[in-house]
Amino acid sequence: MKKNILILLLFVFGSLTTAVKAEEKPKLMWLDCSANFERFSYPDSILYYVDKCHSVGITHLVLDLKGTTGMVLYPSKIATQKKTWKGHTRPDFDFVNSFLNAAHAKGMKVFASFNIFVDGHGYFRIGEIYEKHKKWQSINYIPGEGLVPTTEIENKATAFLNPALKEVQDYEISVLKEVVQNYKIDGIMLDRTRYDNIQSDFSEESKSMFEKYIGKEVKKFPNDIYEWVKTDNGSYNRQDGEHFKKWIEWRASIIYNFIKDTRSEIKAINPNCVLAAYTGAWYPSYYEVGVNWASKNYDPSKDFDWATPEYKNYAYAELLDFYTNGNYYWNVTLDEYYKSSGKYKNETDSDFSTGEHLCVEGGNKLSRRLLGNSLKFSGGIYVEDYKQDANQFKRAVEMNLKESDGLMIFDIVHIINKNWWEALEEAIKK
Repeated sequence: MKKNILILLLFVFGSLTTAVKAEEKPKLMWLDCSANFERFSYPDSILYYVDKCHSVGITHLVLDLKGTTGMVLYPSKIATQKKTWKGHTRPDFDFVNSFLNAAHAKGMKVFASFNIFVDGHGYFRIGEIYEKHKKWQSINYIPGEGLVPTTEIENKATAFLNPALKEVQDYEISVLKEVVQNYKIDGIMLDRTRYDNIQSDFSEESKSMFEKYIGKEVKKFPNDIYEWVKTDNGSYNRQDGEHFKKWIEWRASIIYNFIKDTRSEIKAINPNCVLAAYTGAWYPSYYEVGVNWASKNYDPSKDFDWATPEYKNYAYAELLDFYTNGNYYWNVTLDEYYKSSGKYKNETDSDFSTGEHLCVEGGNKLSRRLLGNSLKFSGGIYVEDYKQDANQFKRAVEMNLKESDGLMIFDIVHIINKNWWEALEEAIKK
């Protein structure tokens, strides 16, 4: 009898242990393709850093395969391969499988990351957008200048394509399909699957597509969408026109349908390939880039005056298997946020904003509310936000693990440069 009870207890304990392991929160380390280009040009270096990530508790690697140049880090029949960066030419070896083999041997998963609608690096003027894809480039509505092709905008770091063009969408999906077909990746991570900013895209093609969407002519374009109005101090304010809200809705429909098509195409090749996406956590202003990453059960028109009642129809959380946000803030807690100025301008924002979501804790809590039970998410941090303060970095890691379903670290280059491996491990394993 005692023996049977012991066996039963061992079985129950073993089952509970397995369940706990199965529910372990994913911890992602992002590996930027440009910042780490030389470092990851050697198989032994790849083995070393995969092992290093595993040893501190990282479970997933986000391997950047298509960066902001639009070029890819593997031989492709579709896209141009980036073999040289900043004077360093990468030796000829199987870059992708070197990572896959090393990570899978450790029981880790690898998501291949793609900067979807970016096709050129503005500072170095490198990328297909300057040559083969020039006709696909975004046309931006610049204050004081009017409509300007993105490749002609001064000091523009990233050159975006027009996401609405069918040729652009077909091309980007073909790039993704090639990788899913050729490599045993665990998932696709969509990055910059969005418009450039509120200024894009104001091409004639977009005007025509929008008019078809609303069923009427836009007589004054772009002013019927919005107009940049110069103030007495020389700055510009946006004055929204009669079609502004429908324009915001239409842009969200473009991104939604692209992700829907991407999911269909990828799953047809490999049903087990995870479809993941990264976006900024600042939902109240993320409409500016045409993205509604919330659940379809959330109606933003009840909270925000920029949203139509139909905007919720283009919420894409239910199309994803995995989601990570960017809580890219120095302030970790709500208390810290309220002790600060409260004002913040995110990467994609046209202006400063305020709100509880502008800290790590608040960003995760907002994401939880907008996603509901539709999708788990991993809270992300930008390591460079914490400068030389390892303790603040640790607190941010801990907060993400507390308030979200996982963790995403951007980027490994900052962990290496600051030598924060120990700090990261302590925060993860606390």
